[in-house]
Amino acid sequence: MIYGIIGTGAIGGFYGGKLANAGKDVHFLLHSDYEYVCQHGLQVDSFDGDFHLDNVNAYKNTQDMPKCDVVMVSLKSTNNRLLKTMLPPLLKPHTLVLLIQNGIGLEQDLQNEFPDIYIAAGLAFICSTKTEPGHVQNQSYGNINIGNYSCKDQSIIDLMVADLNSAGVKAKEVEYNEARWKKAVWNMPFNGMTVALNTQTDKLIADENSAALMRDLIMEVIDAARHLGVKNIDSSFADVIINMTRDMEPYSPSMKLDYDFHRPMEIYYLYSRPIEEARKVGFRMPKLEMLEAELKFLERKESK
Repeated sequence: MIYGIIGTGAIGGFYGGKLANAGKDVHFLLHSDYEYVCQHGLQVDSFDGDFHLDNVNAYKNTQDMPKCDVVMVSLKSTNNRLLKTMLPPLLKPHTLVLLIQNGIGLEQDLQNEFPDIYIAAGLAFICSTKTEPGHVQNQSYGNINIGNYSCKDQSIIDLMVADLNSAGVKAKEVEYNEARWKKAVWNMPFNGMTVALNTQTDKLIADENSAALMRDLIMEVIDAARHLGVKNIDSSFADVIINMTRDMEPYSPSMKLDYDFHRPMEIYYLYSRPIEEARKVGFRMPKLEMLEAELKFLERKESK
């Protein structure tokens, strides 16, 4: 299969890099570090083994890229408006668009824009950053869950999952709503709180008071998911999330990095949209509503 990577940052650079390093046909859309990667290649440092791609199929715009079987989108969701012009040159009949992005409602909104395409969710459990051109650093984890949103050809999903696993990425298919909301159980508490308290994930778990607050936030997301009919999620998943975070290296999530580098934060799909979806079924998330308000205040303050 031919893979296209839209957004060759910490996430797209890692998963696309792993596929390319395993010999798959991968094409990367780059922006600020296009010239650097063309000259020097792509370096991926990972806890499970470093590698360097000398010859990268690098592009500055999607018009120059081949049509793809799978397009992996790892843009920040704040840039999803760009997909209206980025995606069409890459599409052929039955192209699968995999949204490796954070939040709730992403697939629905893209399907409204492109009614006929196949879409799936990619839920990355990974600590990865890109702090300099052409250099991705994966501190821990790296597995990815795939949730089928509208793909009518199961063989495409199966082959993509097989390709990822053969490239050294632990990938599996899970039910779509379960996949999205289980990722939200980590994203909603930890992304926003690292910004609001100006800290990293390990500090939130180590402190007795903030750890109690994090458990409350985690349970709000779990309870919202259950009210929305999501299966295979209950209070025991809170312990899974807390233990997983405790085992991580000290980590600044994507929203914390966006705030620190004065970039727009992904507040809508990470907070506003899931809060709205929960309200539709009569469930409120008061602590996360407060966190959403704090983040909006900080973003407005930052923009002045």
